[in-house]
Amino acid sequence: MAPVAEKTDERRSATVSNLKAKLLEKIQAHRPRITKLVKEQGKIVIDQVTIDQCIGGARDVRCLVTDISYLDPQEGIRFRGKTIPETFAALPKVPGSEYPYVEAHWFFLMTGDVPTKEEALAIAEDFKSRAQVPRYVFDVLRAMPRDTHPMTMFSAAIVSMQRESLFAKRYAAGMKKTEYWDPMYEDCTNIMAKLPEIAAYIYRMKFKGDTPIASDPKLDLGGNFAHMMGFPKPYDDVARMYFILHSDHESGNVSAHATHLVASTLSDAYFALSAGINGLAGPLHGLANQEVLSWIQDVFKQLGGKLPTEEELKKFLWDTLNSGKVIPGYGHAVLRKTDPRYVSQMEFCQKNLPDYPMFKLVNMIYKLAPDILREHGKAKNPWPNVDAQSGVIQWYYGLTEYDFYTVLFGVGRALGVLTNITWDRALGYALERPKSVTTDMLEKWAAEGGRKVS
Repeated sequence: MAPVAEKTDERRSATVSNLKAKLLEKIQAHRPRITKLVKEQGKIVIDQVTIDQCIGGARDVRCLVTDISYLDPQEGIRFRGKTIPETFAALPKVPGSEYPYVEAHWFFLMTGDVPTKEEALAIAEDFKSRAQVPRYVFDVLRAMPRDTHPMTMFSAAIVSMQRESLFAKRYAAGMKKTEYWDPMYEDCTNIMAKLPEIAAYIYRMKFKGDTPIASDPKLDLGGNFAHMMGFPKPYDDVARMYFILHSDHESGNVSAHATHLVASTLSDAYFALSAGINGLAGPLHGLANQEVLSWIQDVFKQLGGKLPTEEELKKFLWDTLNSGKVIPGYGHAVLRKTDPRYVSQMEFCQKNLPDYPMFKLVNMIYKLAPDILREHGKAKNPWPNVDAQSGVIQWYYGLTEYDFYTVLFGVGRALGVLTNITWDRALGYALERPKSVTTDMLEKWAAEGGRKVS
Protein backbone atom coordinates (compact mmCIF):
# COMPACT_ATOMS: atom_id res chain seq x y z
CA MET A 1 0.00 0.00 0.00
CA ALA A 2 2.92 2.37 0.61
CA PRO A 3 3.66 3.13 -3.09
CA VAL A 4 -0.01 4.01 -3.68
CA ALA A 5 -0.02 6.31 -0.65
CA GLU A 6 3.18 7.95 -1.83
CA LYS A 7 1.71 8.60 -5.28
CA THR A 8 -1.41 10.08 -3.68
CA ASP A 9 0.76 12.40 -1.59
CA GLU A 10 2.71 13.41 -4.69
CA ARG A 11 -0.49 14.21 -6.59
CA ARG A 12 -1.81 16.20 -3.65
CA SER A 13 1.48 18.10 -3.38
CA ALA A 14 1.37 18.96 -7.08
CA THR A 15 -2.26 19.99 -6.76
CA VAL A 16 -1.70 22.53 -4.00
CA SER A 17 1.76 23.75 -4.92
CA ASN A 18 0.43 26.38 -7.33
CA LEU A 19 -1.87 28.03 -4.76
CA LYS A 20 0.62 27.79 -1.90
CA ALA A 21 3.44 29.08 -4.08
CA LYS A 22 1.29 32.01 -5.18
CA LEU A 23 0.22 32.62 -1.61
CA LEU A 24 3.82 32.64 -0.36
CA GLU A 25 4.77 35.05 -3.16
CA LYS A 26 1.92 37.37 -2.14
CA ILE A 27 2.86 37.13 1.55
CA GLN A 28 6.52 37.95 0.92
CA ALA A 29 5.53 40.98 -1.16
CA HIS A 30 3.03 42.18 1.45
CA ARG A 31 5.14 41.90 4.61
CA PRO A 32 7.41 44.89 3.82
CA ARG A 33 4.34 47.09 3.33
CA ILE A 34 3.12 46.28 6.85
CA THR A 35 6.59 46.78 8.34
CA LYS A 36 6.91 50.21 6.71
CA LEU A 37 3.45 51.32 7.85
CA VAL A 38 4.15 50.36 11.47
CA LYS A 39 7.73 51.58 11.74
CA GLU A 40 7.70 54.71 9.59
CA GLN A 41 4.06 55.83 9.51
CA GLY A 42 2.54 54.23 12.59
CA LYS A 43 1.64 57.47 14.39
CA ILE A 44 -0.44 58.93 11.57
CA VAL A 45 -4.03 59.46 12.77
CA ILE A 46 -6.70 57.73 10.64
CA ASP A 47 -9.75 58.07 12.90
CA GLN A 48 -11.17 59.43 16.13
CA VAL A 49 -13.45 57.75 18.66
CA THR A 50 -16.57 59.37 20.06
CA ILE A 51 -18.54 58.44 23.16
CA ASP A 52 -21.44 57.01 21.15
CA GLN A 53 -19.00 54.78 19.25
CA CYS A 54 -17.40 53.66 22.50
CA ILE A 55 -20.74 52.72 24.06
CA GLY A 56 -22.38 51.67 20.80
CA GLY A 57 -20.25 48.68 19.89
CA ALA A 58 -17.27 50.47 18.29
CA ARG A 59 -19.48 51.23 15.28
CA ASP A 60 -17.48 52.57 12.32
CA VAL A 61 -14.22 52.85 14.28
CA ARG A 62 -11.46 52.13 11.76
CA CYS A 63 -9.23 49.78 13.69
CA LEU A 64 -9.17 46.49 11.76
CA VAL A 65 -7.21 45.54 8.65
CA THR A 66 -8.21 43.04 5.99
CA ASP A 67 -7.56 42.87 2.27
CA ILE A 68 -9.97 40.00 1.67
CA SER A 69 -13.10 42.15 1.37
CA TYR A 70 -14.33 45.69 1.92
CA LEU A 71 -17.88 46.84 2.58
CA ASP A 72 -18.62 50.12 0.86
CA PRO A 73 -21.80 51.89 2.08
CA GLN A 74 -22.86 52.62 -1.53
CA GLU A 75 -21.39 49.75 -3.55
CA GLY A 76 -21.78 46.92 -1.08
CA ILE A 77 -19.24 44.17 -0.56
CA ARG A 78 -16.16 43.90 -2.73
CA PHE A 79 -14.23 40.65 -2.68
CA ARG A 80 -10.56 41.44 -3.33
CA GLY A 81 -11.67 44.63 -5.06
CA LYS A 82 -14.39 43.03 -7.21
CA THR A 83 -18.12 43.60 -6.77
CA ILE A 84 -20.42 40.60 -6.51
CA PRO A 85 -21.40 40.68 -10.22
CA GLU A 86 -17.73 41.08 -11.19
CA THR A 87 -16.77 38.16 -8.93
CA PHE A 88 -19.40 35.84 -10.39
CA ALA A 89 -18.42 36.88 -13.93
CA ALA A 90 -14.68 36.41 -13.40
CA LEU A 91 -14.50 33.05 -11.64
CA PRO A 92 -14.48 29.82 -13.69
CA LYS A 93 -17.87 28.13 -13.86
CA VAL A 94 -18.81 24.57 -13.04
CA PRO A 95 -19.70 22.73 -16.30
CA GLY A 96 -23.43 23.02 -16.97
CA SER A 97 -23.82 25.77 -14.36
CA GLU A 98 -23.97 29.55 -14.50
CA TYR A 99 -22.24 29.70 -11.13
CA PRO A 100 -18.55 29.38 -10.27
CA TYR A 101 -16.69 26.73 -8.35
CA VAL A 102 -16.71 27.60 -4.66
CA GLU A 103 -13.16 26.27 -4.70
CA ALA A 104 -12.25 28.96 -7.25
CA HIS A 105 -13.56 31.59 -4.84
CA TRP A 106 -11.28 30.14 -2.13
CA PHE A 107 -8.29 30.60 -4.44
CA PHE A 108 -9.43 34.14 -5.26
CA LEU A 109 -9.92 35.13 -1.62
CA MET A 110 -6.54 33.67 -0.66
CA THR A 111 -4.48 35.33 -3.39
CA GLY A 112 -6.49 38.13 -4.98
CA ASP A 113 -5.86 36.42 -8.33
CA VAL A 114 -8.68 34.99 -10.44
CA PRO A 115 -7.80 31.32 -10.95
CA THR A 116 -7.79 29.60 -14.29
CA LYS A 117 -10.15 26.68 -14.86
CA GLU A 118 -7.21 24.32 -14.30
CA GLU A 119 -6.31 26.01 -11.01
CA ALA A 120 -9.92 25.81 -9.85
CA LEU A 121 -10.04 22.10 -10.67
CA ALA A 122 -6.77 21.58 -8.80
CA ILE A 123 -8.23 23.17 -5.68
CA ALA A 124 -11.37 21.06 -6.08
CA GLU A 125 -9.21 17.93 -6.14
CA ASP A 126 -7.22 19.13 -3.15
CA PHE A 127 -10.41 19.69 -1.17
CA LYS A 128 -11.58 16.17 -2.03
CA SER A 129 -8.32 14.72 -0.74
CA ARG A 130 -8.88 16.49 2.59
CA ALA A 131 -12.65 16.05 2.87
CA GLN A 132 -12.93 12.85 4.91
CA VAL A 133 -14.40 13.68 8.29
CA PRO A 134 -12.92 11.75 11.25
CA ARG A 135 -15.29 9.11 12.58
CA TYR A 136 -15.16 10.54 16.09
CA VAL A 137 -16.81 13.78 14.86
CA PHE A 138 -19.93 11.83 13.95
CA ASP A 139 -19.73 10.07 17.33
CA VAL A 140 -19.69 13.48 19.06
CA LEU A 141 -22.72 14.62 17.06
CA ARG A 142 -24.65 11.43 17.70
CA ALA A 143 -23.99 11.70 21.44
CA MET A 144 -25.81 15.04 21.57
CA PRO A 145 -29.57 15.21 22.25
CA ARG A 146 -31.52 15.38 19.00
CA ASP A 147 -33.17 18.64 20.05
CA THR A 148 -29.75 20.35 20.23
CA HIS A 149 -29.64 23.42 17.98
CA PRO A 150 -27.85 22.71 14.65
CA MET A 151 -25.42 25.59 15.29
CA THR A 152 -24.41 24.00 18.61
CA MET A 153 -23.74 20.78 16.75
CA PHE A 154 -21.83 22.59 14.01
CA SER A 155 -19.61 24.47 16.46
CA ALA A 156 -19.00 21.35 18.54
CA ALA A 157 -18.04 19.34 15.45
CA ILE A 158 -15.48 21.97 14.45
CA VAL A 159 -13.84 22.30 17.85
CA SER A 160 -13.86 18.52 18.35
CA MET A 161 -11.37 18.28 15.46
CA GLN A 162 -8.84 20.52 17.22
CA ARG A 163 -6.68 17.47 17.91
CA GLU A 164 -5.95 17.44 14.16
CA SER A 165 -4.41 20.94 14.19
CA LEU A 166 -1.07 21.11 12.41
CA PHE A 167 -0.59 24.66 13.67
CA ALA A 168 -0.89 23.55 17.30
CA LYS A 169 1.55 20.68 16.75
CA ARG A 170 4.15 22.79 14.94
CA TYR A 171 3.82 25.65 17.43
CA ALA A 172 4.43 23.24 20.30
CA ALA A 173 7.47 21.83 18.49
CA GLY A 174 8.80 25.34 17.79
CA MET A 175 8.71 27.29 14.54
CA LYS A 176 9.56 30.78 13.31
CA LYS A 177 6.85 33.45 13.25
CA THR A 178 7.36 33.79 9.51
CA GLU A 179 6.26 30.15 9.15
CA TYR A 180 2.99 30.48 11.10
CA TRP A 181 0.96 30.99 7.95
CA ASP A 182 1.86 27.58 6.50
CA PRO A 183 0.27 25.26 9.11
CA MET A 184 -2.55 27.80 9.55
CA TYR A 185 -3.25 27.51 5.81
CA GLU A 186 -3.20 23.71 6.10
CA ASP A 187 -5.62 23.74 9.04
CA CYS A 188 -7.94 26.19 7.32
CA THR A 189 -7.99 24.19 4.09
CA ASN A 190 -8.58 20.94 5.97
CA ILE A 191 -11.50 22.49 7.85
CA MET A 192 -13.05 24.08 4.76
CA ALA A 193 -12.92 20.81 2.87
CA LYS A 194 -14.79 19.00 5.66
CA LEU A 195 -17.49 21.54 6.54
CA PRO A 196 -19.98 20.62 3.77
CA GLU A 197 -20.14 16.98 4.86
CA ILE A 198 -20.39 17.93 8.54
CA ALA A 199 -23.23 20.36 7.81
CA ALA A 200 -25.09 17.88 5.59
CA TYR A 201 -24.67 15.11 8.17
CA ILE A 202 -26.19 17.31 10.88
CA TYR A 203 -29.13 18.08 8.61
CA ARG A 204 -29.84 14.48 7.59
CA MET A 205 -29.34 13.14 11.12
CA LYS A 206 -31.50 15.76 12.82
CA PHE A 207 -34.25 16.47 10.28
CA LYS A 208 -34.35 13.55 7.82
CA GLY A 209 -34.73 10.48 10.01
CA ASP A 210 -31.01 9.93 10.55
CA THR A 211 -30.34 9.08 6.88
CA PRO A 212 -26.92 10.48 5.95
CA ILE A 213 -25.98 10.45 2.26
CA ALA A 214 -22.44 9.52 1.31
CA SER A 215 -20.23 12.04 -0.44
CA ASP A 216 -19.84 11.85 -4.23
CA PRO A 217 -16.17 12.44 -5.09
CA LYS A 218 -17.03 13.27 -8.70
CA LEU A 219 -18.76 16.51 -7.69
CA ASP A 220 -17.49 19.97 -6.82
CA LEU A 221 -18.04 21.37 -3.32
CA GLY A 222 -21.39 23.01 -4.10
CA GLY A 223 -22.70 20.09 -6.11
CA ASN A 224 -21.59 17.56 -3.52
CA PHE A 225 -23.21 19.54 -0.70
CA ALA A 226 -26.54 19.53 -2.55
CA HIS A 227 -26.13 15.79 -3.14
CA MET A 228 -25.39 15.06 0.54
CA MET A 229 -28.34 17.22 1.61
CA GLY A 230 -30.59 15.21 -0.70
CA PHE A 231 -31.74 18.09 -2.91
CA PRO A 232 -31.79 17.79 -6.72
CA LYS A 233 -30.71 20.42 -9.24
CA PRO A 234 -30.74 23.39 -9.28
CA TYR A 235 -30.04 23.33 -5.54
CA ASP A 236 -26.39 22.79 -6.42
CA ASP A 237 -26.45 26.30 -7.90
CA VAL A 238 -28.23 27.59 -4.79
CA ALA A 239 -25.36 26.21 -2.70
CA ARG A 240 -22.65 27.72 -4.91
CA MET A 241 -24.36 31.10 -4.96
CA TYR A 242 -25.18 31.06 -1.25
CA PHE A 243 -21.68 30.10 -0.07
CA ILE A 244 -19.97 32.72 -2.24
CA LEU A 245 -22.41 35.49 -1.32
CA HIS A 246 -22.01 34.82 2.41
CA SER A 247 -18.27 34.21 2.35
CA ASP A 248 -17.03 37.49 3.80
CA HIS A 249 -18.28 40.91 4.83
CA GLU A 250 -15.03 42.56 5.95
CA SER A 251 -13.64 42.03 9.45
CA GLY A 252 -15.97 44.07 11.65
CA ASN A 253 -18.97 41.74 11.66
CA VAL A 254 -19.20 39.43 14.66
CA SER A 255 -18.37 36.09 13.03
CA ALA A 256 -15.34 37.50 11.24
CA HIS A 257 -14.15 39.55 14.19
CA ALA A 258 -14.61 36.73 16.71
CA THR A 259 -12.62 34.35 14.50
CA HIS A 260 -9.87 36.96 14.07
CA LEU A 261 -9.87 37.85 17.78
CA VAL A 262 -9.45 34.27 18.98
CA ALA A 263 -6.83 33.53 16.32
CA SER A 264 -4.88 36.61 17.43
CA THR A 265 -4.03 34.70 20.64
CA LEU A 266 -2.34 32.11 18.37
CA SER A 267 -5.19 29.71 18.97
CA ASP A 268 -5.48 27.43 15.97
CA ALA A 269 -8.15 27.61 13.28
CA TYR A 270 -10.41 25.03 14.98
CA PHE A 271 -10.75 27.10 18.16
CA ALA A 272 -11.04 30.34 16.20
CA LEU A 273 -13.67 29.22 13.69
CA SER A 274 -15.78 27.62 16.40
CA ALA A 275 -15.83 31.00 18.17
CA GLY A 276 -16.88 32.74 14.96
CA ILE A 277 -19.67 30.22 14.41
CA ASN A 278 -20.91 30.84 17.97
CA GLY A 279 -21.12 34.56 17.17
CA LEU A 280 -22.95 33.85 13.93
CA ALA A 281 -25.63 32.04 15.93
CA GLY A 282 -26.87 35.30 17.46
CA PRO A 283 -30.27 36.74 16.43
CA LEU A 284 -28.61 40.03 15.45
CA HIS A 285 -26.24 38.21 13.07
CA GLY A 286 -26.75 34.90 11.28
CA LEU A 287 -30.12 33.97 12.76
CA ALA A 288 -31.73 37.02 11.16
CA ASN A 289 -32.59 35.21 7.92
CA GLN A 290 -34.92 32.73 9.62
CA GLU A 291 -36.62 35.58 11.48
CA VAL A 292 -37.29 37.34 8.17
CA LEU A 293 -38.79 34.22 6.61
CA SER A 294 -41.01 33.66 9.64
CA TRP A 295 -42.24 37.24 9.37
CA ILE A 296 -42.98 36.90 5.62
CA GLN A 297 -45.01 33.78 6.30
CA ASP A 298 -46.88 35.60 9.07
CA VAL A 299 -47.74 38.36 6.58
CA PHE A 300 -49.44 35.74 4.40
CA LYS A 301 -51.38 34.36 7.36
CA GLN A 302 -52.49 37.74 8.67
CA LEU A 303 -53.60 38.86 5.21
CA GLY A 304 -55.80 35.85 4.61
CA GLY A 305 -53.33 33.31 3.21
CA LYS A 306 -53.18 34.93 -0.21
CA LEU A 307 -50.99 37.44 -2.02
CA PRO A 308 -52.15 40.86 -0.77
CA THR A 309 -52.91 43.87 -2.91
CA GLU A 310 -50.46 46.76 -2.75
CA GLU A 311 -52.89 48.75 -0.61
CA GLU A 312 -53.33 45.87 1.83
CA LEU A 313 -49.57 45.45 2.09
CA LYS A 314 -49.00 49.19 2.57
CA LYS A 315 -51.44 49.20 5.48
CA PHE A 316 -49.79 46.13 6.99
CA LEU A 317 -46.31 47.70 6.74
CA TRP A 318 -47.52 50.95 8.33
CA ASP A 319 -49.30 49.04 11.08
CA THR A 320 -46.08 47.14 11.76
CA LEU A 321 -44.03 50.35 12.07
CA ASN A 322 -46.65 52.23 14.06
CA SER A 323 -46.77 49.41 16.59
CA GLY A 324 -43.09 50.01 17.32
CA LYS A 325 -41.82 47.01 15.36
CA VAL A 326 -39.39 46.93 12.44
CA ILE A 327 -39.69 45.51 8.94
CA PRO A 328 -37.37 42.49 9.14
CA GLY A 329 -34.69 42.27 6.47
CA TYR A 330 -34.57 46.02 5.92
CA GLY A 331 -31.69 48.21 7.05
CA HIS A 332 -28.00 47.51 7.49
CA ALA A 333 -25.29 48.75 9.85
CA VAL A 334 -23.06 49.92 6.99
CA LEU A 335 -24.91 49.74 3.66
CA ARG A 336 -26.94 52.69 2.44
CA LYS A 337 -28.40 51.02 -0.65
CA THR A 338 -29.95 47.71 -1.64
CA ASP A 339 -27.60 44.93 -0.59
CA PRO A 340 -26.00 43.49 -3.77
CA ARG A 341 -26.34 40.05 -2.18
CA TYR A 342 -30.10 40.63 -2.13
CA VAL A 343 -30.00 41.63 -5.80
CA SER A 344 -28.04 38.53 -6.76
CA GLN A 345 -30.56 36.26 -5.05
CA MET A 346 -33.46 38.21 -6.55
CA GLU A 347 -32.05 37.61 -10.04
CA PHE A 348 -31.81 33.88 -9.26
CA CYS A 349 -35.46 33.87 -8.16
CA GLN A 350 -36.60 35.79 -11.23
CA LYS A 351 -35.10 33.06 -13.37
CA ASN A 352 -35.92 29.96 -11.32
CA LEU A 353 -39.05 30.69 -9.25
CA PRO A 354 -40.72 33.81 -10.71
CA ASP A 355 -44.28 32.70 -9.89
CA TYR A 356 -43.64 31.51 -6.33
CA PRO A 357 -46.08 33.44 -4.11
CA MET A 358 -43.54 34.10 -1.36
CA PHE A 359 -41.08 35.52 -3.90
CA LYS A 360 -43.86 37.71 -5.32
CA LEU A 361 -44.56 38.98 -1.81
CA VAL A 362 -40.84 39.68 -1.26
CA ASN A 363 -40.83 41.70 -4.49
CA MET A 364 -43.94 43.63 -3.39
CA ILE A 365 -42.29 44.46 -0.07
CA TYR A 366 -39.18 45.60 -1.96
CA LYS A 367 -41.36 47.85 -4.13
CA LEU A 368 -43.23 49.45 -1.22
CA ALA A 369 -41.12 49.27 1.94
CA PRO A 370 -38.29 51.72 1.07
CA ASP A 371 -40.70 54.64 0.43
CA ILE A 372 -42.67 53.82 3.57
CA LEU A 373 -39.50 53.60 5.67
CA ARG A 374 -38.27 56.94 4.27
CA GLU A 375 -41.60 58.55 5.09
CA HIS A 376 -41.54 56.99 8.54
CA GLY A 377 -38.17 58.65 8.99
CA LYS A 378 -36.48 56.47 11.58
CA ALA A 379 -34.53 54.05 9.36
CA LYS A 380 -31.03 55.13 8.35
CA ASN A 381 -31.16 52.65 5.49
CA PRO A 382 -34.60 51.84 3.98
CA TRP A 383 -33.23 49.15 1.66
CA PRO A 384 -33.25 45.34 1.97
CA ASN A 385 -30.26 43.35 3.15
CA VAL A 386 -29.27 39.79 2.27
CA ASP A 387 -31.65 38.26 4.83
CA ALA A 388 -34.74 39.70 3.13
CA GLN A 389 -34.44 37.10 0.35
CA SER A 390 -32.32 34.13 1.37
CA GLY A 391 -34.81 32.13 3.45
CA VAL A 392 -37.43 32.20 0.69
CA ILE A 393 -35.06 30.38 -1.68
CA GLN A 394 -34.27 27.67 0.86
CA TRP A 395 -37.96 27.14 1.63
CA TYR A 396 -38.87 26.87 -2.04
CA TYR A 397 -36.37 24.05 -2.61
CA GLY A 398 -37.60 22.09 0.40
CA LEU A 399 -35.21 23.17 3.13
CA THR A 400 -37.94 24.22 5.53
CA GLU A 401 -36.12 23.77 8.83
CA TYR A 402 -35.46 27.33 10.01
CA ASP A 403 -32.84 26.37 12.57
CA PHE A 404 -30.55 24.99 9.88
CA TYR A 405 -30.33 28.17 7.82
CA THR A 406 -27.52 29.63 9.89
CA VAL A 407 -25.44 26.49 9.40
CA LEU A 408 -25.59 27.21 5.66
CA PHE A 409 -24.44 30.74 6.44
CA GLY A 410 -21.61 29.28 8.54
CA VAL A 411 -20.27 27.09 5.74
CA GLY A 412 -20.11 30.12 3.45
CA ARG A 413 -18.71 32.49 6.07
CA ALA A 414 -15.87 30.05 6.77
CA LEU A 415 -14.45 30.78 3.31
CA GLY A 416 -13.70 34.37 4.27
CA VAL A 417 -12.79 34.10 7.94
CA LEU A 418 -10.40 31.19 7.38
CA THR A 419 -8.70 33.13 4.60
CA ASN A 420 -8.43 36.13 6.90
CA ILE A 421 -6.72 34.28 9.74
CA THR A 422 -4.28 32.69 7.31
CA TRP A 423 -3.24 36.20 6.29
CA ASP A 424 -3.27 37.37 9.93
CA ARG A 425 -0.54 34.85 10.68
CA ALA A 426 1.30 35.58 7.44
CA LEU A 427 1.58 39.27 8.30
CA GLY A 428 2.20 38.78 12.00
CA TYR A 429 -0.80 40.76 13.21
CA ALA A 430 -0.72 41.31 16.95
CA LEU A 431 -2.79 39.98 19.81
CA GLU A 432 -5.89 42.18 19.81
CA ARG A 433 -6.27 44.11 23.06
CA PRO A 434 -8.34 47.34 23.01
CA LYS A 435 -8.21 49.70 26.00
CA SER A 436 -11.31 50.05 28.16
CA VAL A 437 -12.55 53.12 30.02
CA THR A 438 -15.10 53.61 32.79
CA THR A 439 -18.45 55.41 32.66
CA ASP A 440 -17.03 57.94 35.13
CA MET A 441 -14.23 58.70 32.69
CA LEU A 442 -16.68 59.19 29.82
CA GLU A 443 -18.85 61.53 31.90
CA LYS A 444 -15.78 63.54 32.98
CA TRP A 445 -14.52 63.89 29.40
CA ALA A 446 -18.02 64.77 28.19
CA ALA A 447 -18.21 67.59 30.75
CA GLU A 448 -14.78 68.82 29.68
CA GLY A 449 -15.62 68.70 25.99
CA GLY A 450 -13.29 65.81 25.30
CA ARG A 451 -10.34 63.92 26.68
CA LYS A 452 -7.24 66.00 27.19
CA VAL A 453 -4.31 64.22 25.59
CA SER A 454 -1.02 64.94 27.35
